[in-house]
Parts: sequence; structure tokens; C-alpha cells
Amino acid sequence: MKPSKYIIGIDLGTTHSVLAYAEAPEEEYEELQIRIFHIPQLVSPGEVKERALFPSALFLPGPHDVPEGGLALPWDDEADYAIGEYARKRGAEIPNRFVSSVKSWLCHNGVDRTKPILPWDSPKETRRVSPVEASSLLLEHIRDAWNYYMAEDDLEALLENQNIYLTVPASFDAVARELTVQAAQAAGLEHLTILEEPQAAFYAWIESQGEKWRKSVRVGESLLVCDIGGGTTDFSLIQVTEENGDLALRRVAVGDHILLGGDNMDLALACAVRADLTPKGTHLDSWQFRGLWHGCQQAKERLLGQPDLESEPVTILGRGSSLIGGTIRTELTRDDVERVLQEGFFPLCAPSDFPSENPKVGLREMGLSYGSDPAVTRHLAKFLARHVGHNGNSSDIPYPSAVLFNGGVMKSAPLRKRVISLLKQWREDDDLRELESVDLDMAVARGAAYYGLASRGRGVRIRAGASRTYYIGVESAFPSVPGFTIPIKALCVVPFGMEEGVDIEIREKEFGLVIGQNAVFSLFDSVVRKKDKAGEIIEDWHNEIDEVSSMETLLDPSSDDQKGAVLPIWLHSKFTEIGTLELWCVACDGDQRWKLEFNLRESDQA
Repeated sequence: MKPSKYIIGIDLGTTHSVLAYAEAPEEEYEELQIRIFHIPQLVSPGEVKERALFPSALFLPGPHDVPEGGLALPWDDEADYAIGEYARKRGAEIPNRFVSSVKSWLCHNGVDRTKPILPWDSPKETRRVSPVEASSLLLEHIRDAWNYYMAEDDLEALLENQNIYLTVPASFDAVARELTVQAAQAAGLEHLTILEEPQAAFYAWIESQGEKWRKSVRVGESLLVCDIGGGTTDFSLIQVTEENGDLALRRVAVGDHILLGGDNMDLALACAVRADLTPKGTHLDSWQFRGLWHGCQQAKERLLGQPDLESEPVTILGRGSSLIGGTIRTELTRDDVERVLQEGFFPLCAPSDFPSENPKVGLREMGLSYGSDPAVTRHLAKFLARHVGHNGNSSDIPYPSAVLFNGGVMKSAPLRKRVISLLKQWREDDDLRELESVDLDMAVARGAAYYGLASRGRGVRIRAGASRTYYIGVESAFPSVPGFTIPIKALCVVPFGMEEGVDIEIREKEFGLVIGQNAVFSLFDSVVRKKDKAGEIIEDWHNEIDEVSSMETLLDPSSDDQKGAVLPIWLHSKFTEIGTLELWCVACDGDQRWKLEFNLRESDQA
């Protein structure tokens, strides 16, 4: 990317989004400061205020849901939707016009994320947007707010002209990362790099420590980043190494994509409040319960963010003509939050207690695919058992001796204490410490901006690369047998840790590519198999490799005689500078190339 006036870090979060920035360095020893941009947003009809936290919430009002002119913004007098604080408040009252948890939808491979499906379960006549469009609208608001207050007539200061470092969960697969890039590009943000959130949180810790960070870690040890936000539980391991006599950092493991976080906890709190209301004769319909769910989210955030609060009111609108008279008022207490979260989501367990798999019901609603086991601690036990050398595991990654927490859920001191206590038990010693978090709400954005500075030689970089190993499905050369499905092998096209910007040509073996007729292509990945090499073919992977995406497409022939032909090709893969995957099929005897676009809807062509 060409140098820009500012370096921008954006945390596009499930619950909140944050923008951090620093002026691009001009002098070698110039002191640089990372700042938070307070994003202007509607807080009530016609009232705009600046907030450090920008709720990732979208409200699509009906004809009578907002006073006329109430959605106007300083840069848009004719806005017909709300984003941010007011959107979240009003959306809790009218949930069927409210879009939230957009990032969770963006990684949901069970739906077409480019089609207008949100708000989910809303009436057909209401306005809807796709997860990609909703993400783009959030970024458009951030862009317009920045340009209005920070750029004025300075074209060099426009957000679309800056180097932007946008964060995603480490567990995001290639498709979710590519869709995130599409959303940013639709908002006009082209100079983009994708960064994993746990890494960004660790960068924020390094930035806060200055040169002291080198005295806080030891060569050979591994550090656990435990990031639990609004929609996901994300684990990463960073190992401290030594290179040419200097300390260095390498991200050596990431966890599965676990749709488990604040959303699940808000729902559990809403169920607990409803259980208290029912004996009192108060019964909530599904519409009111969704309002209670969103109300508990806001109350929980205030309680976790303000340790002196003991309770927070929760209001649920009534139904029918007398809405005010039917309003239900209750409260959420600190004791409720800590009890429900500790017992339900952070239970004590053994290091061998892994998440339970509940039997799947034949038919289910097509909502978000939340983790079947809500126990974060059991998911953590599984992650560590997979990746670290401990209790018989032959991995060369040592058991973590320090933990860095991130995400709004981990604001709770009792929850942090519970995780640390469990890790000490699992280690069978007390040699485990907590790395002091900078700011659980702002760390990811600040760390992303720091990474941008480090990319210009003004900081420490974590060596990372591809967060998982990627494979393309290859049909076996096997005779057809009645009642027998021809097996699919997995060809490694991107090994774990492959550096950004690196190309790999897989020429050792030719493959046949079907041209001119519909054919199915499957993309697989693994967070466990970290030693497979590019070009290696895996026949039996024992549930260690998962399908990411499958598409049926027709690759255009260059002439009529190629229709239905199987052409010999070799493969060219690239883990791009922005953190996405490119995969090309290249004809062995010509200049033809076909790009496999797994990020597009199923009916599109590559």
C-alpha cells in the first residue's frame, strides 16, 4: 500500500465497533501517539453525539417508527435508517426491524450472505439487507463521520485514502475474510489489510508496555490470548522465540470458529429474567422476549463496565393499543450476571472435559449456528489439548504460562479469575500469570493501528501468516462401482503459516480440470494439521479437515471443442497481502487461467 497521512485501525465488532488512528510517521524518531476517534452517531431522534464505542447495530424503521427528520445526520439530511446507539435502543423496542450480530451472520456458511435476509424472521414486507450490505453500511457511517470531522477539504485525509487495518476473528475462514473485504470495498475502503483480533489485542499490550514487554516474557514460553466478544470465542497461542539474539513472536495456533459469546450470555440472562417474571403472572410473547434479550444486553454491558453498579433496570414494551400502560419493568442484578455467566458459561471442569455434542434435530430454524455447548471452559480445554505439549500430547508448543484477556465479556473480574484458576489447575502448578489488558473495548482497534505502524518499521511484528491449512478437493482416479461414492482427496494448497503475499506453484503433479460444463469445487481447511506441505495429498484425515465452501460452476472454454473436456492443469495459490486466499487453475499447454472464487454465491461462475 502507498503511504497515507494516517494509519487507521478498525475493530468491526459484533457488539461495538471502534476506530483508532495515528499520524503516519515522517521522521525516524518521531514520537507517535495512537488515538481513538469518537464516532458521531444518533443517540435519540435528531440528537447526534460523539462516542468512543459505536454499537454495531442497524435499525430499518417503518413509516411511523421514527419522528420525521429524526434520522438526519450532519453529513446526510435524508438518512432513512439509523446506525449506532439510537439504532440499538430503538431496535430493542421493535426487534423485527433491528439488525445486530452482523459479524456472526457474515461467517454463517448456511445462508447466502450476499442476499437480503436481515432482520431474520422479519415480515416479508419490511426492508431487509444482506450481512455484507449491513457490514458495509456500518463502515460507510464510520467513513462519512471521519470525513466530515477529520478531512473537511483535505483530500489526503479522507478515510478512503488511508491505510486501513481491519480486524476479524482469528477463526474466520477464507470465505468470511473475503466477504469482509467485499463489505469494506463497497464502502470505498480499498487500501486494506486484514488482521486477526487476538493478534491485535496482543499488539495493544505491546504498545502499552513499550520496551518493558521484553522483560515480561521469556524465550520458549507460549502466551494464550483468550478473546471473548459479543459473537465469538477466539483462542490463539503466541510463542516467544529468539532470532539473531533478539526476542521474536510467532502465532502458532488458532482455535475453531466458535459462535459463542455475549449474544449467548444475553439470551441466558433474558431467560433468567423471564423465569422470575412468570411466577408473578407476567408472560412474554416471542416479540417481547426479543426485546427483553436486547434489554439484557445493554444492562449487562453497563454492569460489567461500571463495577459500582449493583443493578440495572430493563424495560419491555407492551403489545396492543395501550403500549405505555402495558410496559413491563424489571431489573438485572450484578449477582444475576455473575451467577448465570459463571455457572452456565465458565463451569469448573477437567482438562479432558471437552464440549458435548447434542443430538441434532432433523429440522431446525435457519438462524445463527451457535455452539452446541455453551461452556467456554470446555472449549478452552479442547483447544489446549489439541495444540500444546502436555499430558502425553507430542506437540512442541509448551503449555501457556501467561494469558491475555480481550473482549467485553472478560471485563468481569470473577470470570478472569475463574479462567486463571482453571489454567493453573490444568498446568498442575501456579506458574501462570495474567498480562494486564490495556482496554478490553479499545484494545483491538488500538492494536490494529499499532500493527500499521509496525508495518512501517515502527514497532514489533508477530510472525503469523495463514491461520489454518487450506485444501482443494480432488476426485480420486477410481473406477465407478454401483453403490460406491468415489472418494475425494484433499490437496494442500496453502500450508499453515504461509506468509502474506507469498505465491506457491503446485507443478509436481498434473490435475484434470473440467471445462465447459457444470462442475463442483470444494474448499477445505484445518486448524489442527499444521505440518502438511503445499502439493501434499491427504486421503484420510480422521475429522481433522472441514469443508469451508462448495460451489457448482461452469468454467468457460476458449473454444467449442473444449466443452466438456478435461484439461491438464497445475495450481497456483496465493495468500494475499490483505489476508485473503486466491486459487488459480493454469492450463499446462497454454495461457488459460481460471480463478476459483469461493467467496461468491453458489450460482456464480468462477
